[in-house]
Amino acid sequence: MSTKHQLLIYLKEGKDTWVSGEYLAHRMAISRTAIWKHIRNLKEDGYIIESSPKKGYLLRQSSDLLLVNEIQEGLTTIIFGKVDIAYFRETDSTNLRAKLLASDGAPEGTVVVAESQTRGRGRRGRSWFSPSGEGIYTSIILRPSISPNEAPKLTLMASVAVAETLLSMTSLKNINIKWPNDILINGRKIAGILTEISMEMDRIDYIVVGVGINVNTPYKSLPLDIQDIATSVLMETGKPFPRIALLRAYLEWLEIYYDTFKTRGFEPIMNRWKSLADIVGHRVSVDMIDRVRVGEVIDIDKDGFLILKEDAGSIERIISGDVTLVNN
Repeated sequence: MSTKHQLLIYLKEGKDTWVSGEYLAHRMAISRTAIWKHIRNLKEDGYIIESSPKKGYLLRQSSDLLLVNEIQEGLTTIIFGKVDIAYFRETDSTNLRAKLLASDGAPEGTVVVAESQTRGRGRRGRSWFSPSGEGIYTSIILRPSISPNEAPKLTLMASVAVAETLLSMTSLKNINIKWPNDILINGRKIAGILTEISMEMDRIDYIVVGVGINVNTPYKSLPLDIQDIATSVLMETGKPFPRIALLRAYLEWLEIYYDTFKTRGFEPIMNRWKSLADIVGHRVSVDMIDRVRVGEVIDIDKDGFLILKEDAGSIERIISGDVTLVNN
């Protein structure tokens, strides 16, 4: 444990009371000058700390930066986030960082998190708006013992975990999953998932599950091209939300559903996904890479693929595409 982290623990133990510099210096066996330098570093990390020559130091508010120690404090997972967390103030893409770590042998449960991304990505190479300090941009390394054709199930699993996080932690209720990987609030996108897989022959080496959640993004900061289709927790509730608490909850829900997947199979996850998606029986347009299909969704099959009955009567099993509800 670093000296700075140990100092933070002592400040938090004070519980809204002043802690003298003399006490901290004696407890940590360092000079009061060193204490002051570490206090300055903590302030740079976003902690609000008052200083008084006579009283010492008072921690008024913890940082909302997604710092490793803040994420792990109170985290109830067994593996996810407990193994290792790679934190970046800014990076190109958390998925890219996670893939590099996975290729170097990083264990399952390793988490990558960033305050901002310069090349945040969604499906089909689309960019993901990643302003600093406003959202959650995180990727996790999984090493499941499954065949490659089962990998799409983990995208649906992650979408359920994100929906459960928002339902359990916020006042948001009208949450809907858009097949296969978008989370919507009142028809606007609040979160998205990008799952990437590395294979060796017919075996999975690793899977990276990347998630972006719009948390404290105000409407005015959204790019013009997504102002009509995107939203955030702040925009929907009118109040900012602590990102660290939301990230912790997501890791906990994801581990719960991943354990379910490994011990009980995909069916219970699929059942929960269907209840959150409410797409079966609806008429949709599916924009695929080379064509557009229109028809009624008659099911999501056991592998998470969309079963579409086209207007002409043919049945098609769709692996990937952008879905839009069509008014009858």
